Amino acid sequence: MSGQPPPAPAAPPAGQDAQAGGLRTALAGTTTRGRSFLAAGLAAGACSYILGQPDLLRVGLLLAALPLVCAAVLHRTRYRVGGSRKLSPARVPAGSEARVHLRLENVSRLPTGLLMLQDRLPYVLGPRPRFVLDRVEPGGKREVTYRVRSDLRGRYPLGPLQLRLSDPFGMCEMTRSFSAYDTLTVVPRTEALAPVRLAGEATGYGDGRHRTLALAGEDDVIPRGYRHGDDLRRVHWRSTAKYGELMVRREEQPQRAGCTVLLDTRRDAYTGAGPDSPFEWAVSGAASVALHMLERGYTVRLLTDGGELGAGVDGALNSRGGESADAAGILLDTLAVIDHSELDTVSAAYDVLRGAHEGLLVAFFGELDEEQAALAARMRQRTAAGVAFVTDRAAWESRAGAPGGPNGAAAEGAERVRQLREAGWTVLSVRPGTTMGDLWREAGNQAGQLAAAARGGEG
Repeated sequence: MSGQPPPAPAAPPAGQDAQAGGLRTALAGTTTRGRSFLAAGLAAGACSYILGQPDLLRVGLLLAALPLVCAAVLHRTRYRVGGSRKLSPARVPAGSEARVHLRLENVSRLPTGLLMLQDRLPYVLGPRPRFVLDRVEPGGKREVTYRVRSDLRGRYPLGPLQLRLSDPFGMCEMTRSFSAYDTLTVVPRTEALAPVRLAGEATGYGDGRHRTLALAGEDDVIPRGYRHGDDLRRVHWRSTAKYGELMVRREEQPQRAGCTVLLDTRRDAYTGAGPDSPFEWAVSGAASVALHMLERGYTVRLLTDGGELGAGVDGALNSRGGESADAAGILLDTLAVIDHSELDTVSAAYDVLRGAHEGLLVAFFGELDEEQAALAARMRQRTAAGVAFVTDRAAWESRAGAPGGPNGAAAEGAERVRQLREAGWTVLSVRPGTTMGDLWREAGNQAGQLAAAARGGEG
């Protein structure tokens, strides 16, 4: 009597499974011609046995061996062909082209047969590029280039690169997929904006600009060497005694002005879709304004109706020195993937603004109902200046030929614009065909008129 289970069968060696799998893969890649040669070889061998013709057996062995040898050589060769991809540039505006460079290298001691390259792309970037390369000598290299383009923002993966090899006799075909991916980031289109002066706007930073007093405590003073013309009342005697030369207090430090760009992403606030939709116009406008303010030395933060800060550390994008390009890149990457929200209010953005005394607020609103317009009007009270770009939904729907009552919608939109202007906003209506550059200059003109009117009232 034995209660033990029967012994398990002995496992094959580890290399045996790999060899069997490689052999099955190689045989599965035989073409119709290769299978025909195999069938003809087997038939010739059977006929030689039946008819007693040894010469026919030699012919059969040759016919059957040729596709098998081709499959074995091709299976070994496919792992000795290296491929790489280079994307230039990796970040492009919508509607612009990027170049993709593919490089293939034969690192084996044998020449390759016919090669076909295919790179996998998302459908929005166009059809999959295919290239046919003839024989590549041992150690040889081949390079091919193709272009990709998208009118839609987003982050798109490129790859993997697929390589199809064929032997010179056409007996076998095998495919190899490389694992490397690249990412193409399609950012919103931007416009260069004119430097205009907005009411209540502070400049960036530097001498003679908006400044703030430093902490006055003895331990907080950062002294510097005395310069000709410095006020002697600013001499810091403790540091003078320590360093043996006149030192003065650095009591004033330049303060960088701040700008908040608010982007309304509510799905119900916009109509239509695609690269020419009002929402895409708002995203491009927000990107243009943010880059413009960064170039002028502002600290810029991106805010949405959901209240989250879209980019930067603590909501601020530093633009000083060499960090300006990095800040712009972070902002554009954020706007490249921003999408509609399912919210029906901008109250979360108002909650973020309510607790801070903002500098300049530039808002891109979709359609505003009475409640949201009142909320936007209250936002203005916490800012030094406010510029609002409001989508004229009636005009966009009229262009698209949408049914409805455009007259009533236009009157309602005009009422919302009036409500915002009474709250102190500089308001501009966004209609089809308008450019961000023209509206930005118009915002400067309106701000100048308001400032002139205020000075006249004071006089």
